[in-house]
Amino acid sequence: MTDVLRRGRASLAFGFFAQGVAFALLVTRIPAIQDRYGVSDALLPVFLAAVPILAGVGSVVSERLVRRVRPSRLLRWSQPVVLLALLGVGAGDRVAVLAVALAVFGLSVGALDASMNMLGVSLQRAYGRSIMLGFHAAYSLGGILGASLAWAGAHWDLALWVSYLPVVVVLLPAALVGSRWYVDGDGGGASEVADKGAGGAGAGVGFKMLLPLCLVMTFAYIGDSTVSNWSAKYLQDVLGSSEQLATVPYNVYMVTTLVGRALGDFGVRRFGAVAVVRGGAVVAAGGFAVVASAPGAWVGMLGFTLLGLGLCVLVPQTFAAAGRLAAERDGSPGASDAAVARLNVFNYVGFLIGSPLVGALGDAWSYRGAMLVPMVLVLVTVVYARSFGDRPDRYGGGHERSRTADVGRGSNGL
Repeated sequence: MTDVLRRGRASLAFGFFAQGVAFALLVTRIPAIQDRYGVSDALLPVFLAAVPILAGVGSVVSERLVRRVRPSRLLRWSQPVVLLALLGVGAGDRVAVLAVALAVFGLSVGALDASMNMLGVSLQRAYGRSIMLGFHAAYSLGGILGASLAWAGAHWDLALWVSYLPVVVVLLPAALVGSRWYVDGDGGGASEVADKGAGGAGAGVGFKMLLPLCLVMTFAYIGDSTVSNWSAKYLQDVLGSSEQLATVPYNVYMVTTLVGRALGDFGVRRFGAVAVVRGGAVVAAGGFAVVASAPGAWVGMLGFTLLGLGLCVLVPQTFAAAGRLAAERDGSPGASDAAVARLNVFNYVGFLIGSPLVGALGDAWSYRGAMLVPMVLVLVTVVYARSFGDRPDRYGGGHERSRTADVGRGSNGL
């Protein structure tokens, strides 16, 4: 069983990594996609908004699908669809093709995000200690690689399909092979449980119970989308940086996100999830305060660095808390899966709200003032931090450790 869990952890981390690469390749080449298909500036926001909306639909559908099939199976087939849809975006030549490819990408990415986090939550429960941040660190690493590949494609003026095809050729078969070792909520490998009935339907998971976590997820993604969509413009137009320097904050943000997530699991094991979430929220709010009051570009970049270190812990811990609360309330892996799928929808809600919110406030008021709004929202997370559990030894104490020992003896430990 220990080998099963280790292989499951490694294969799932690769799945997160591949998703980070694919998503970064799409969002960082939006200008090239617009030019290839001749999409007008007025129509582009419609295409961009459609992807997270359809991803939310995909996440809702996933909640129902996992009542009949294992999350591992859903992940096994949604990841290749995401990669093929990415290739379709790069290879098409008509707006209708782009619309279909983006629709498929959005629906499948919602299923992919939901099923990846379902497996991550169940693996963490089987391990008996915090490992969720490590999966999201793999996603951040994939995002950095994807953004770097996108920069190379733009630098050498490569056609989109030329940039995308090698990535798909490498990642797609690797993901399919790795999916053989996915581990579901009962601690069994995907190949061992694929033909068994799915877990509980999670009927005991109520929205009221998840509401604080849904708000935290929304606020975290409002902060994240603020950085991804406005950091370059803010540095150049408000803080007076050069165009070249304005590209640096997002890269710094991604790197600090990777570092924070790579180290975050150790913090959760040592201090508990509540302390880590509260600390992350305070650091992120401080980052927004520094950005809003920065006298120049370099101080502004310090603020974006703090944002990466603070925001990076919120989303993984929110998924972990939702899975734990649902499993404790309902007692079945299916309840955890349903909670993760519902919570995942608010990922896209925050993404949809964040960018237009800051833009509207910036135009109507000021961009410095607009940065204070996500600061306040992130601070609200401190109030809801108690929803993440209040035992510092949650991932290292006797109860969880004995559960891990049961797994090692062959029990499912769940």
